[in-house]
Amino acid sequence: MAVERLCQIMDISPRGYRAYHSQSPSQSQRKDMVVLAHIREQFTLSLGSYGRPRMTKKLKELGLEVEHRRVGRLMSENGIEVKRNKKFKATTDRNYSFNIAPNFLNRDFRANRWSRKWAGDISYVWT
Repeated sequence: MAVERLCQIMDISPRGYRAYHSQSPSQSQRKDMVVLAHIREQFTLSLGSYGRPRMTKKLKELGLEVEHRRVGRLMSENGIEVKRNKKFKATTDRNYSFNIAPNFLNRDFRANRWSRKWAGDISYVWT
């Protein structure tokens, strides 16, 4: 009953709907299924570290003639993506032994005259 209502809304015949769903996959769809099976296997073997370029290279080494666009499309359609782990990098070391400059401003940046209080930030400089 739901199929007939859906077909009525979409303005297609129920017979055409059933014929579409009963047809066998095309040649390219069958090749996509084979390539996708290899992609899933290699992705698992690589512990999720192979992206599109390395996956394409690996599949070609295995003897599959695939292009990088097909591999990328199949990976994105099936949610296969590399999860990159960022390494933690400590940016602050509070256990330092050098002298600390005195805090004369004490977060009061207003000045009664021009060019009396200057502040700067060099945290963007990689050291």
